[in-house]
Amino acid sequence: MTDEPRWLDDTERRAWLSLLAVVFVGIPELERRFRPYGLVHVEYGLLAALSEIAEGMRLSDLAATMNMSPSRLSHRLRKLLELGYIEVAGSGCDGRVSSARVTDAGRAFVAEVAPDHVGDVRRVIFDHLTPAQVSALADALGTVAHELGGCTTGALGSVGPARGPLQNTDEPGAGGSAPVGSATQTPSRPSCEETDEAEECPSRIE
Repeated sequence: MTDEPRWLDDTERRAWLSLLAVVFVGIPELERRFRPYGLVHVEYGLLAALSEIAEGMRLSDLAATMNMSPSRLSHRLRKLLELGYIEVAGSGCDGRVSSARVTDAGRAFVAEVAPDHVGDVRRVIFDHLTPAQVSALADALGTVAHELGGCTTGALGSVGPARGPLQNTDEPGAGGSAPVGSATQTPSRPSCEETDEAEECPSRIE
């Protein structure tokens, strides 16, 4: 005799279906911002995260920070390399020693797009929530992300730089120190666990 499935109660079902709606409707809405530039959201997130750290990041650290496998990271970096938005340098294309850094062109692109993107994030998500709801949402999703082994403290760039013109400490829900969705301080290196896997060198991907 098998155990009875733990069916979702009404509140759990509502939460689950609402999360699916955000994923399937809200995220594509955010993607519209990047289509004219030939990019997708995850590529912009990589570029903006790199723009946080002037000296660049090891590819293994970048993959861990952005919750990506090494192979997926290599695939996504290809477009940014072709556009001249990043540079990758290293020894023997070993991801543990290779690093990526944003170029002046990449930094200029982030500065151009980030204000509109963070506006989209607020319009799609946070403008509909009270500060208390934002706090509850952050706690709930943070708990789930932690249990999944996801990194939430290092992926700063998806809603714009944590420093600079996007920072608005007077706007509700901004946490008083950084835009919604970013860490309150810009770390000098990723705070999530580093990967030990070697990445392919994006500049040599056919």
